[in-house]
Amino acid sequence: MSAVIVRKPVESVHPEASPWRASDGTLCPVLAAVGVIGTEWRLAIIHKLLAGPQRFSELLRWNSKLNAKTLSATLKFLEGSGVVQRTVVSTRPFNVVYSLTEMGLALGPSARELRLWGERWLLQPRSIAPQPPLGTRPGSLANPVVRLADTADRRGR
Repeated sequence: MSAVIVRKPVESVHPEASPWRASDGTLCPVLAAVGVIGTEWRLAIIHKLLAGPQRFSELLRWNSKLNAKTLSATLKFLEGSGVVQRTVVSTRPFNVVYSLTEMGLALGPSARELRLWGERWLLQPRSIAPQPPLGTRPGSLANPVVRLADTADRRGR
């Protein structure tokens, strides 16, 4: 017989404590979200877990470039952020399953759209990229510069 034990997240992401604030003090939602899913492995693991719960060994075998230390640290971060849930299914033999929480499942449409974007723009052969019209420069109306938040204080770290 196996007992189901759910470990509580060790830490959670609090928007109030986020360093990704605009100069007026408001939280930039794009940068806050990227702070949670912003590494290549975080989003890849979330995308893999969209298919259903996975054991640690299944996630480790899924990509040969992913090592156990990185996977463990990434899963702990995602668990602490409230995106992933770790469930101990049995203690003998020790069996742990990782699944997405409601918050993690809500990332599904975004993760799928990002995959489609990657398939269209990064995996398809392209001709030479179109050049901006003559007489335009970065920051002009034809090529506006978009700033999401003031991150000047983070550059020196």
